[in-house]
Amino acid sequence: MQRRPFLATLGATAAAFASGARAQEEGGKKLGWALVGLGSLSTHQIAPALAKAKHSRLSAIVTGTPAKAEQWKAKYAIPDSHIYNYETFDKIAENPDVDVIYIVLPNSMHEEFVVRGAKAGKHVFCEKPMANTADECRRMIAAMKQAGKMLGVGYRCQFEPHHRECMRLAREKTFGALKFIEAGFGFQIGDPTQWRLRKNLAGGGALMDVGIYALQACRYIAGEEPVEIAAQETKTDPVKFAEVDETISWSMKFPSGVIASVMTTYGFNGANYFTATCEKGRFGMDPAYSYDGLKGWTSRPEVKIEFPATDHFEVEMDAFSEAILANKPFAPSGEQGLKDLLAIEAIYKSIREGKAVKVEGI
Repeated sequence: MQRRPFLATLGATAAAFASGARAQEEGGKKLGWALVGLGSLSTHQIAPALAKAKHSRLSAIVTGTPAKAEQWKAKYAIPDSHIYNYETFDKIAENPDVDVIYIVLPNSMHEEFVVRGAKAGKHVFCEKPMANTADECRRMIAAMKQAGKMLGVGYRCQFEPHHRECMRLAREKTFGALKFIEAGFGFQIGDPTQWRLRKNLAGGGALMDVGIYALQACRYIAGEEPVEIAAQETKTDPVKFAEVDETISWSMKFPSGVIASVMTTYGFNGANYFTATCEKGRFGMDPAYSYDGLKGWTSRPEVKIEFPATDHFEVEMDAFSEAILANKPFAPSGEQGLKDLLAIEAIYKSIREGKAVKVEGI
């Protein structure tokens, strides 16, 4: 839970990137990915990314909507033998053309399909948040370890070059020792009937959906895990947000003494940033978590955070495929997903109890 093991996971991520050369030497093999859930994210981000990835390709789909299956079959030339529904999903074990299963379902379904993926003998990549509870994460990790397969969590920002440069600036103390982090991510959510506003499906509201990005940023900029959290919640629309949180702000204390002030919301637009304040300057990003248009900045004009745009999904999926091809550890792993849920559970506990609480360890 200290700085050294956290930075070790970042090193594993870098190793996955470096393994690309080896994968090319092995013939540039592309691993087959099966998408489980064909909602907006799969349709508009993940599938297009797979179409241009170097080490990953779309090989199968899993959907409960026959009309979607027909559309995807036609668009991506997917054979009938590679199309499954949620009842026939387990037959994917018999498909040698599927190496990785990507879970893109409502949060409450993550545990079931990760465990079923493990039993099918496949590597599994799971969208964030990893699950609705820390105990679900623990069971998912155990199932994948028992299967001897790799489990990755879709924290795309950890592969994005602006974010990685910010990690480096903090780690190498370019602006001196880190002292304070401020972060936030939120938007005004629309359709009141969507699954993200149902607690049994989403586990929570803005915090589980977008607040986790700001939480993640604080963790990988600090390079360590929070030990204490104090949080508060507010709702301006108690009908729309009857089951889940609308706006939450919280502070986190890290072992080194770094403090983070964080917020998330479903109530308004404009929060999409983080700022790291150090002994000798500041740096950050705004916007920080969008799919494109990211911008980094520093307080010293000679130190710039400027990189070409990348497809976050292409890069993270290829990194996972490369780690499998090279038989190297992958980060962010299931353990990283578990640590986020431990912090999230502490945030909700602090709100319920009206006081600062300790963050449970793994």
